[in-house]
Amino acid sequence: MAKVPRSLAGSVVAITGGARGIGRATASALVAQGARVAIGDIDAALAEQTAAELRGGTIGLPLDVTNRDSFAAFLDQVEEQLGPLDVLINNAGIMPLGPFVDETDATANRMIDINLVGLIYGTKLALARFLPRRRGHLSQIASAAGKMGFAGGVTYCATKHAVVGLSEGLRAELKDTGVDISVVMPVVVNTELGSGLPETRGFKAVQPEDVASGIVDALQTGRFEVYVPKSLVGVVRFGALMPRKAIDAIGRVLKGDQVLAHPDHAARAAYEARMDETVRAARTAAEQAKAAAEDVKTAAAEAREAAQAAEDARSAAEEAKVVAQESR
Repeated sequence: MAKVPRSLAGSVVAITGGARGIGRATASALVAQGARVAIGDIDAALAEQTAAELRGGTIGLPLDVTNRDSFAAFLDQVEEQLGPLDVLINNAGIMPLGPFVDETDATANRMIDINLVGLIYGTKLALARFLPRRRGHLSQIASAAGKMGFAGGVTYCATKHAVVGLSEGLRAELKDTGVDISVVMPVVVNTELGSGLPETRGFKAVQPEDVASGIVDALQTGRFEVYVPKSLVGVVRFGALMPRKAIDAIGRVLKGDQVLAHPDHAARAAYEARMDETVRAARTAAEQAKAAAEDVKTAAAEAREAAQAAEDARSAAEEAKVVAQESR
């Protein structure tokens, strides 16, 4: 007998990167289920605007997932305004594309910080709330790129493989704790992040609403692996049994090997401009932090020198005092 899906009515759900794309579609789907939803986004104004448009008591809050303090403040605000957290959907992510050898270190660092480090921060902060209550659900948004590798998106694939591996390990740790975890792996999604990508012969791009439906279903059933479309699971499992050469040949026939390698940069212009800006901003912040650290280091060195000079002066004064006493 099939299990009755869990009701999400009244559940408090926090979604990172929720102002647009998959995050927005998921928030909309959850509001329709009666959930109390909080959207967190680096674009605070857009988060507020999206929340107002979705209605249902949805709130929009500022969130920089790469900053642990920002993430903690976000979850604190969610619980203050909506109640104890039931679900965290780690959705925030970016996908700059291009040949690996041409990728700047700043771009790679930004991808890793948002796609992986931010997810780690959020997961730990949510578990600190979930485990004492013996309930809660983590929904980790990965990608089909977390099960395969694609030219043109090497570092992106690496971050998504890491999310899948982290989720697999955490699933084992969370056994018998009352806390559930899901890892969501869609093919190309028709969002700004997925703009300008060619379609493969095997799988067409899915809509953000399709991914949202998979996320909601996992929250209702406790399912761990969520493939979008569902037929992708067969490809992944079949591929694990096939020789490498056969898989490569199938990829070439279906053009899956080119899906990230030759994007239409004109179609991705708006997204790539936004990615360039976030990378520049992060690099500037890092440089400023480094400069501030150097200033602190210099000030500390100067303070030590001043203290030594004072000690030397005190010693000289003591010696002068001794000499003066001996001369009397």
